[in-house]
Order: sequence, then structure tokens, then C-alpha cells
Amino acid sequence: MQKLRLVFAGTPAAAVPSLERLAASGHEIVAVVTRPAAPLGRKRLLTPSPVAQAAERLGLPIVEAARLDAEATARIAASEPDLGVIVAYGGLVREPLLSTPPHGWINLHFSLLPAWRGAAPVQHALIAGEAETGAAVFRLVPELDAGDVFADLRRTIVADDTAGALLDELAMSGAELLAGVVDGIADGTAAAAPQVGEPSFAPKLGIDDARLNWSASAATVLARYRGVTPEPGAWTTIEGQRLKLLELAASSDSPPETSLRPGELAASGRRLFIGTADAPIEVRRVQPAGRTGMAAADWWRGSGRDGMVAE
Repeated sequence: MQKLRLVFAGTPAAAVPSLERLAASGHEIVAVVTRPAAPLGRKRLLTPSPVAQAAERLGLPIVEAARLDAEATARIAASEPDLGVIVAYGGLVREPLLSTPPHGWINLHFSLLPAWRGAAPVQHALIAGEAETGAAVFRLVPELDAGDVFADLRRTIVADDTAGALLDELAMSGAELLAGVVDGIADGTAAAAPQVGEPSFAPKLGIDDARLNWSASAATVLARYRGVTPEPGAWTTIEGQRLKLLELAASSDSPPETSLRPGELAASGRRLFIGTADAPIEVRRVQPAGRTGMAAADWWRGSGRDGMVAE
């Protein structure tokens, strides 16, 4: 098998398993492109991206770039890569960078293409209540996530999946899928096929997308909670104060002798419930503004009273 010179572009933790898997392969990573360090946490400390931290640990050369512009293109071209690999970098690869490596670029995307093209595919699959998701490796083209697919894998969505946990799992299994495609390109056996079906799109989610609507059905509320957890993080307001909802669960029971209105909160022993359009949901963990996460029952004892309504 031919040994390829790879340039890897990625930024968040979901890209790290792919970088580590390729670094352990027989190929050479000649540059790791990632977005610049950003301020994080309450103290706003300037923190390198997870991919930058992994690259430093692996002893790989790092190219920090907020955009893949002419300057970034020149730095990448100087490393003379054979193939570009991108996993959740957070920016688009355009010409002439797209054609700079002789084998072009491939992308690990966390959906079953053409479903959920864009920045938040796992999140949108959960919000839509889909039964299945997966990961795909495709050839990068100028159109968003529209290139021919080399390989994919499927994963059934189960009731307690959240976007964070599901993305972690797909990042690991997708790294193996990606490494297999790189080997196939190296030995000339890789083949890609056009995407089939009507595309759907998954734009990045903002904080407003994470506000839960208690007038919806319990299934719809839980689907959105799972899709926005842990980021941007499900939330509601109670008496004008924002309350982050860290853990919710479907419930077949509810406070005795109580029919909860949408958003109405009520406790039963050590359990806290909230009403929706058709069935109660159990609230297990919350985070009030300015405080750390805690058991919902503890928060309720300190501030709750029956009849309080979330909006």
C-alpha cells in the first residue's frame, strides 16, 4: 500500500478519534489544520481546540486558521499533501485548496447522507425523532456535503441517546470507517457512489433552538431535549428566571391525583414532573442560573411549590 501524506483539518473533540486513528496508521500526517485557540470557561482562558491539543500531544505540525483562505492554502500546500481529510473543522474548503492535494479531500460526516447535510447532523436527527442515524465518508465538492460517498455505517437511535453521547460514539466508529477509506485510496481500491435521495439540512443550533415548548407532545419535547444536550443545552424559564434542564426522562406515571397543564411542575416524593400537551415528563437534574447542576428534587425543595409553571 502506498504511504500517503495527509493534511488533517478538524477542531472539536468529535474530530480527535479520527486524528488519533490516522496518526496510528501507516500514513504520514504532514499538517493538522484547526481553528485558533478560543476563550473558554468563566475565566475566559484562551484554550487551544481539542484537535490542537491532540496534535501537540502526538507531535504533529499545527496550522491554526480561522478560515481556509489564501494564507492557509499556501501553508497547507507547502506541506505537499497527497490527500486532505476533514472532520468537523468548522469552515468550508474552497478552490484552489480543494484541488491542492492530488487525491483531493474526503470528509467524515455524522449522518446518512444525503440526510442532514450541514453543521449539526446528529442534533437534527434526534430533534426530528428519527429511528436511525450513522456516519459517512464522502468526497468533498464545492456544494455543501454533496459529494460521492465512499462508505457509511448505520446506528439505531435508542430512547436515552443524547446528541453528545451519540456523537461521541459515532466519532469512534467513524474514525475506523475513515481510516479504511484512506487505505482504499492509497491502494487504489476505494470507490465512491453518488448520494441517493432528497437532501435535508442541519444548520448550527443556537441558544433559542434549545428552549423547550411545553405545549408540544412529550415525545416532541424529549426529542428536542435530546438533540440540544449537552450543547447548547435545554432550558426553560420559571417566573422569569432561566432554568437549564440537564436531564429529562419519559414517565409513565405522574404525581398522584394530578393532571398537569403544559409547563406545570409538581413533585411526588423525591421525583419532579412537568406537564406537556399529552403526558408528564420527569425532570431529574437542573442547573439554576449562576449555580452548579443539582438533583431536580433538591432544587424543588429549595424553591418550588405545586402549581408553578414553566414557560
